[in-house]
Amino acid sequence: MRNIVTAFLVTLCLAASAPSAEKPARPFPEIERVLIVSIDGLRPDLLLRGDTPTLHGLLDTGTFTFWARTTEMSITLPSHVSMLTGVPPAKHGVVWNKEAPTDRSPYPDVPTLFEIAHKYGYTCALATGKSKFDTFNRAGALDWDYIPDKAKTTNDDVVQHASQIIKAHQPQVMFVHFPGVDSAGHAYGWGSPQQMAEIKAVDKALGQIITATKLAKTFNHTLLIVTADHGGQGRVHGPNDVRSRHIPWIAAGPGIRQNYDLTRIPSLTVNTEDTFATACFVLGLPIDRNVDGKSVFMIFDAPMQLLVDSPR
Repeated sequence: MRNIVTAFLVTLCLAASAPSAEKPARPFPEIERVLIVSIDGLRPDLLLRGDTPTLHGLLDTGTFTFWARTTEMSITLPSHVSMLTGVPPAKHGVVWNKEAPTDRSPYPDVPTLFEIAHKYGYTCALATGKSKFDTFNRAGALDWDYIPDKAKTTNDDVVQHASQIIKAHQPQVMFVHFPGVDSAGHAYGWGSPQQMAEIKAVDKALGQIITATKLAKTFNHTLLIVTADHGGQGRVHGPNDVRSRHIPWIAAGPGIRQNYDLTRIPSLTVNTEDTFATACFVLGLPIDRNVDGKSVFMIFDAPMQLLVDSPR
């Protein structure tokens, strides 16, 4: 009952808050948009040894770490909700990985990136390969979305719909989820030849998404973050196994350091919740004090004092 009441209050507050006429001031005016791409089940070492020219190209033009961490649960839906709310499952309440329990709201107990961005006048979109991502489709959160009716679909299906949304609408906040690497891992095993072939295919799909942003003339004004929800071992992934928990995290775009490995900063650990906080920072969105994620300032090729003085 507490979770249902919490979710109802979140919905009520968001509905009562009309979008601002003006967007908040952004610390980097050249970054007008955020595109987050999650490659479900992509373990960092497999990315590095795979046939992945698109991803390897982003390493040359962006900032990255292959030692980022997902949630301890290391499963798809709770990890993605943490990625897009900035808090762990214990706070956002989405601890299931299939259909939502019937005794509670299907939505997170805290606002998502889409809800906050929409409140401040940004247009938002989502294209995903699994039906359970309907948990992000709270009324008023998304302007455009593709969520399959069946449990999961293909990378090709996702890239087709995502590209259409980008070309037709140029959303200012967008999330794209590719399911194929995870599907191959469960069917054949993490690191299997079949999964490596799927990693090659998803790299091509990512290239198509980037091409769509270039055709829409938004690429040069977009912060692109490419990451994953978990890795895996054998044919499974799950709680707090190091092979499940480590994920890639790559940021590229205007004002982002090029070919910069974040492990050069020994005190820094990037967590999946930091994706939310970093997106909020570049869009000028306020970050609630209860959010666990932190903006990864080190990706920016700017004086630290500018970053410290920027609104959060």
